[in-house]
Amino acid sequence: MTDPTAVHQGFASDNHAGVHPDVLAALTAAAPGRAAAYGADPWTERLGAVVRRHFGDTARAYPVFNGTGANVVGLQAMADPWSAAICTATSHVHVDECGAAERVAGLKLLPVAAPDGKLTPELVDPLVTGFGDPHHAQPRVITITQATELGTVYTPAEVAALAEYAHGRGLLLHMDGARLANAAASLGVPARAFTADAGVDVLSLGGTKNGAMLGEAVVVLDPGAVRGIEYVRKMDLQLASKMRFVSAQLVALFDGDLWLRNARHANAMARRLADAVRSVPGVRITRPVQANGVFAVLPPDAARRLRERYAFHPWDAATGEVRWMCAFDTTPDEVDAFAAAVRAAAAG
Repeated sequence: MTDPTAVHQGFASDNHAGVHPDVLAALTAAAPGRAAAYGADPWTERLGAVVRRHFGDTARAYPVFNGTGANVVGLQAMADPWSAAICTATSHVHVDECGAAERVAGLKLLPVAAPDGKLTPELVDPLVTGFGDPHHAQPRVITITQATELGTVYTPAEVAALAEYAHGRGLLLHMDGARLANAAASLGVPARAFTADAGVDVLSLGGTKNGAMLGEAVVVLDPGAVRGIEYVRKMDLQLASKMRFVSAQLVALFDGDLWLRNARHANAMARRLADAVRSVPGVRITRPVQANGVFAVLPPDAARRLRERYAFHPWDAATGEVRWMCAFDTTPDEVDAFAAAVRAAAAG
């Protein structure tokens, strides 16, 4: 049996990455002394100003512990208990949150097959039905992920088209932005270009995958899109008493350009990896490399041999597709060593 402590963790997930030194420094600076609890502290006040600078004067930030919490709190505050949220069949909220949106928020999720991980008005439209019928959960929210679980990125125009469609039918648009920084780095535009300016109503702003120890924020872009979010956050176990330690991390990331520098590096490492293995016999890159993930198919025996040295996740057992993730702390040497291991495993 392979010793798990001997397996390199660098390409399994950006959640496996450490904490950026600047974030640790911000935590250390916030540690001494006392501050008011539950968000009435200078760090959370500063985070509010930072969020308004990025997303506009109406934006309001509600720090939470994790990404699932951000999604559940945001969606629950946008909807009624009889509501439905439309998502992709590969979305994190549907696949990887243990039914939290349904169990905790009380929403009915309506998943849609989206081959590239992105919803469109055409894909959503067949599910926007049953209004006024008490036998059917009532469509209320469209939720999208940026960057998507398949490593693709919505353009501002694509988000705006979904927002226009949603608002024209009395729906709201929610964005899971766990990898929002990677999307902004990929697109080369400010984050507000594909969020507030494109018509997104509520955003989950990610930090953990991009250098934070823990912590995300629900960012309400349209105050009229939510009800009782302060109470929902507490009820859903996401109100931190010592909130300064969540807020300080997000300030460290987003007050300057650390969030963008980290994401640009992670994206660049993914492109380096894809370029290095693209010509390896038996290896096929299956999806566009637009953010910090590389999806590939390689021979089953090669994948098994590779897993003896490196941790990574299978994506589709039927096709043999796997996912390799890069992070802010992935180094070029690590990428090159992994690419060499892929070549050796594929060669048998």
